[in-house]
Amino acid sequence: MTATAPSAPAHPVAEDPPEAAEVRRTAGVPEARGARSRRLSLGVIATGMLMIILDGSIVTVAMPAMQRDLDFTPAGLSWVVNAYLIAFGSLLLLAGRLGDLVGRKRMFLAGIGVFTLASVLAGAATGPATLIAARFLQGVGGAMSSAVSLGILVTLFTEPRERARAIAVFSFTGAAGASLGQVLGGVLTDALNWHWIFFINLPIGLAVLFLALPALPADRGLGLGAGADVAGAVLVTAGLMTGIYSVVKVEQYGWTSGHTLGFGALAVALLGAFVARQATARTPLLPLRMFRSRAVTGANVVQLLMVAALFSFQVLVALYLQNVLGYGAAATGLAMLPAAAVIGAVSLGVSARLNARFGERAVLLAGLVLLLGVLGLLTRVPVRANYWVDLLPVMLLAAGFGLALPALTSLAMSGAREDDAGLASGLFNTTQQIGMALGVAVLSTLAASRTESLTATGTPRPEALTSGYHLAFATGTGLLAAALAVAATVLRRPAAAR
Repeated sequence: MTATAPSAPAHPVAEDPPEAAEVRRTAGVPEARGARSRRLSLGVIATGMLMIILDGSIVTVAMPAMQRDLDFTPAGLSWVVNAYLIAFGSLLLLAGRLGDLVGRKRMFLAGIGVFTLASVLAGAATGPATLIAARFLQGVGGAMSSAVSLGILVTLFTEPRERARAIAVFSFTGAAGASLGQVLGGVLTDALNWHWIFFINLPIGLAVLFLALPALPADRGLGLGAGADVAGAVLVTAGLMTGIYSVVKVEQYGWTSGHTLGFGALAVALLGAFVARQATARTPLLPLRMFRSRAVTGANVVQLLMVAALFSFQVLVALYLQNVLGYGAAATGLAMLPAAAVIGAVSLGVSARLNARFGERAVLLAGLVLLLGVLGLLTRVPVRANYWVDLLPVMLLAAGFGLALPALTSLAMSGAREDDAGLASGLFNTTQQIGMALGVAVLSTLAASRTESLTATGTPRPEALTSGYHLAFATGTGLLAAALAVAATVLRRPAAAR
């Protein structure tokens, strides 16, 4: 199932058939709300998601300061990121389904509350253990809110063009939030200290909670009896947690180590048992019928590959600017700012109109081609680069992300029914986090290995680092090419639409 022609949109239209209305009534999905109320709901959700996304990239800029203040070991410091990734990535699917069952508004509010509380604990941390525990708790809260956010949007915005605009705003928070976080993280760390990258979440989180209570539509959910698959929940959470843990530790242990292979095999076994359970359970946590939709399956695979590839842009470019060109934290954030600006302009300005005019598939393919240009140019970036000549064009081509992500989000949610929109949202966010973990493991490991081997032969450090980054950028280019191939074949238009 896919939708690329404006005459045959994949999204539900304003007038649903009687059976869809009955599902909506049973699930406690709200009736139509005024345009102003829907816009306020969108603003609340986008602000909450922006807070969560900003925090992820803010942390990477402030990690050297954390290491100095709290006496982190190099291995221990990595858990400031890993603890968050493991909790966030492993709980998204479960949180999305629970949102469908107990109510998405309740899940969103609870997640924002947990995330805000955890941010205060992280900002007040005086030792490594406290900070790592708070980061894990942040991941739990972030998963609870993120998993249901898209589900709330697709039930609020049912008219195709209005939904496209809402998804464009939502996608902007993800696409540009990481770059904005680097700017904000550098400024706060340099002007105040790293504690404030967490404390700043307190007023934002309280404001989101205050506005969300009246703004978000109340929904009572289907009830736990409609899909409380406890065994499936345990299997998928344990499988994802084990798998993400094995991937994020690859840089320390290596791909062929007993640690990586052992935990990887355990993760595969747990996830295999989860799939078998879903095929036979009376009320499965993840109904396998969702994967019959070509749009849902293809969009999630494309996102996994795309996010893994773009880790090299979002993180390794920042490392190149600091480690090779000698930029400071704030200067690095400002250097990345044009990418955030152009992504925002495209996401908010033209993506919805292009999706309506040409279809999501065509816009997605165009965005992926632009992103191939981004990583292709980075494979040739010199050791002594001129920002205006060698890097600014790369930042401007990042507009491809502003095209690709809204189209991909629309496709991924196109097969969701009213009663499992939260689950579809959780699945889409899960593949995003798995892609990020794979990007961290694969690309950073390749870059580090190439750098170490060249340094051992006497190559100067800047040249060795640049060569390592080149290898990571080239690998990312290959992942994007695979994403383009999947999008072109799996997400093809059905004959009726053509």
